[in-house]
Amino acid sequence: QVQLVESGGGSVQAGGSLRLSCAASGYTSTSNCMAWFRQAPGKERERVATIYTSTGATYYADFVKGRFTISQDNANNTVYLQMNSLKPEDTAMYYCAAASAYGISRTSCRVATKGVDFAVWGQGTQVTVSS
Repeated sequence: QVQLVESGGGSVQAGGSLRLSCAASGYTSTSNCMAWFRQAPGKERERVATIYTSTGATYYADFVKGRFTISQDNANNTVYLQMNSLKPEDTAMYYCAAASAYGISRTSCRVATKGVDFAVWGQGTQVTVSS
């Protein structure tokens, strides 16, 4: 069973940066599709970025392209989300998710953009951006 623990959230001013971490434990060698989602109060959960850890391929939502970077540290079973040029509209609870405890294809990972596509979730970390 894969378990995910997020950290790194906090409060910053607009234009600032934060780096979120997602530490994975359990069947991490086979959980090859990881993503960050976010959910603001009163809004639907939305996928921010995905990484196919087998190859390092990354996919981003249009609203974070050029500002956020998802990356991995295989040695420490950790996925990161570097967030730069933060905006007040980035304020949300950020969640790390794994598509499966077992491996999926790159194509399946690329098209996995909805919450139902992901089976394992962390508890979330709050990001607040003030203007």
